[in-house]
Amino acid sequence: MLHPATAHFAIALPLVAAVLGVIYLVKRDDTMAKLSSFAIVITAVAIGIAWYTGNQAGPKIFEFLSAEGKQELLEHKQLGLYLAIAMAVIAVIKVVGCQMRKFVLELIAIVATFAITATVLIQGKHGGELVYEHGQPFKAYLINSTLKEAAETAEEEDECDAKVETYEDALDLVSEINDNVDEALGIHPKEEEEEE
Repeated sequence: MLHPATAHFAIALPLVAAVLGVIYLVKRDDTMAKLSSFAIVITAVAIGIAWYTGNQAGPKIFEFLSAEGKQELLEHKQLGLYLAIAMAVIAVIKVVGCQMRKFVLELIAIVATFAITATVLIQGKHGGELVYEHGQPFKAYLINSTLKEAAETAEEEDECDAKVETYEDALDLVSEINDNVDEALGIHPKEEEEEE
């Protein structure tokens, strides 16, 4: 899943663009005007890519989320689209301001970049909550219900071998659930280090 990686760029680059914008406001030279414009354009592209990859990833994790998590995912997607559109508009304003040497346009773009930066940080927090507060507890619920069902089935069995087989099947299913949810959420557990 590409969204976690692209989202990190979409969070970091607005900060860089904002800092370069402030440096431009202090120095007000052509080099910094162009550099801050370039940073804002790259930020717009990064946020657009993050929205696109999130739009692709959303359906993969949707079924693994609680009802509250599903609602938050839809809100996260919508805000991501608004951020991508807003940052694209800001990039156009900044580039036009830079090309026409209109300081006021550049100032508007830089101030708006600060607003986008704050909103992107909030968006990143919500994205983390989707994975770690809404996705993981739902995985625990699936695992718990699978084990409860296995216990009920095992109680109905008379033979010990049948009971053991029921629990082994349940453990296989739990492992499969764990792997499927982790894959959908983009979580890759660290492999255990080999003991020497």
